[in-house]
Amino acid sequence: MIGGAGGTLATMLTRRGIQVTLVDINPMAFDIARLYFQMPAMVECHVSDGAAFLRRNSVRYDAIVLDAFSEEKIPRHFLKTQFFRSVKKRLRPGGLFLINITVLDDEDLVPDGICWALKRVWRGVRLLDSEGFENRNAIAMAGAVKNLERPRLRMKPKTGVRTLRKELSELSFRALREP
Repeated sequence: MIGGAGGTLATMLTRRGIQVTLVDINPMAFDIARLYFQMPAMVECHVSDGAAFLRRNSVRYDAIVLDAFSEEKIPRHFLKTQFFRSVKKRLRPGGLFLINITVLDDEDLVPDGICWALKRVWRGVRLLDSEGFENRNAIAMAGAVKNLERPRLRMKPKTGVRTLRKELSELSFRALREP
């Protein structure tokens, strides 16, 4: 995972028995995730720019998640073909690349533009979105995406189950628009 935030996804995956490597340029992200969000000590953490980490590292992963933001935008170097090629080299066959994207509204073409850029490197690209909402998140996916299904609740949270179920039900794969 590139981008730590509160380490929530890393924590959930680790608790499901999945080995997670977390890369963030800010060392405080790991301290905050462990102190305030109970991120397990077994999450492997690296202080580095995600692109530099992939170039220096020869490990191949089942999935790579990009969830990095600077001033509410994905840093530009993470949206270049060169970075996407680095990601593809670090994925195992059948691997998946996911990008968390902030979407302003239904007129925002940023997610579509990112998906079209991904298509320069991968044949399989899909966009998971929930149209009709402002300031939402969408997920661009590349790699082994053909047989992916809409997300569903697999672990019941302690609170907010109705809200989460509703939000998941509003997500769907949608066709790409021309940027």
